[in-house]
Amino acid sequence: MTTDRLLADCRARLAFDLLSNTWNAVLLWALRDGPCRPAELRGRIGGISSKVLTETLRRLQYNGLVERHPPQPGRPGVAYELTALGRTLLPAIDAFGAWAFAHGDEVMAAQEAADGAAEEPAQA
Repeated sequence: MTTDRLLADCRARLAFDLLSNTWNAVLLWALRDGPCRPAELRGRIGGISSKVLTETLRRLQYNGLVERHPPQPGRPGVAYELTALGRTLLPAIDAFGAWAFAHGDEVMAAQEAADGAAEEPAQA
């Protein structure tokens, strides 16, 4: 059933909330090839602090998209892996990435134009 309204408890809104956090989608994509330890994830991603990485992994785990594995013999630290549910988001993330690749220059040009217009002095 579809609706034109995105109610507070609407499942579509839940999905948009999950993907609206930049790090959620980035971490899900980084885990697409299999389990990783946090240090490996930071190396793959770059630009994410340990604190934000931990918070994001906990949020993804809370939502059932990632599972945490305890340390294995001979390998220090925990590892994180996509759940079956988390894997279902990969096509959507891929589609967003393809859109960004195809239209990112247009978006940045619009932003630059808007910034330029905002900086112009008011005409008297």
